[in-house]
Amino acid sequence: MSVSYKRKDVEYLLGFLDAVNWQEIYLSLAEAMPFLLKGSLMTIKITTISVGVGIVLGVLIGLARVSNSKVVGGIAKGYIEIFRGTPLLVQLFILYYGLPSLGLNLTPYFAAVLGLGLNSGAYVGEIVRGGIESIDVGQMEAARSVGMSYGQAMRYIILPQAVKRIIPALGNEFIALLKDSSLVSVIAVKDLTRQGRLIISRTYQSFLIFLAVAFFYFVMVFIMTRIVNYTERKLKVSD
Repeated sequence: MSVSYKRKDVEYLLGFLDAVNWQEIYLSLAEAMPFLLKGSLMTIKITTISVGVGIVLGVLIGLARVSNSKVVGGIAKGYIEIFRGTPLLVQLFILYYGLPSLGLNLTPYFAAVLGLGLNSGAYVGEIVRGGIESIDVGQMEAARSVGMSYGQAMRYIILPQAVKRIIPALGNEFIALLKDSSLVSVIAVKDLTRQGRLIISRTYQSFLIFLAVAFFYFVMVFIMTRIVNYTERKLKVSD
């Protein structure tokens, strides 16, 4: 009985492969590649700029969270709660579709970078706070005892050590941001995902094109993962 089922499965698979129009698949992929490459470059561009915005905001928010000022710390905590407590997609909708009702019109590209950057800043802020608080408090006290100001102690003593500890978490955040950037396709940004959807509307090869889109994302994430791992190893060697 099992042999009979296996034979039927093989026959079904062979029949399926024979029915596939391989020439049409090849032509669809050949047509899609330039657009997918263009979309990938847009995705990398948006992610890179958003990461920069997220790092700057994250460092400021992280420092604010560990400051002695309750007001500054409260504002930073409120920022984190808002952006981590609401979906990124809704934040993008507010920036692109909501702000025009208030008289402020953003381009799709600017809304995408702003939305991703503000959202990333909240997560990076918590990562930075955790890294700073992981450093023994005695090091701050020792730095202050030799005449350093709070800012100097943070810049020369605390932050350099904290950066080495938060690299893995930052790497995971950047990889997550790269994948989350696919959401900007809903606000008319011609990133990788939107380019794939536009190609599908012309070719009707949904499975094939989405598979190609997934492959491009995988390659980008794979490369970024290797860069993060290399950076982490170099920092360990420098220790």
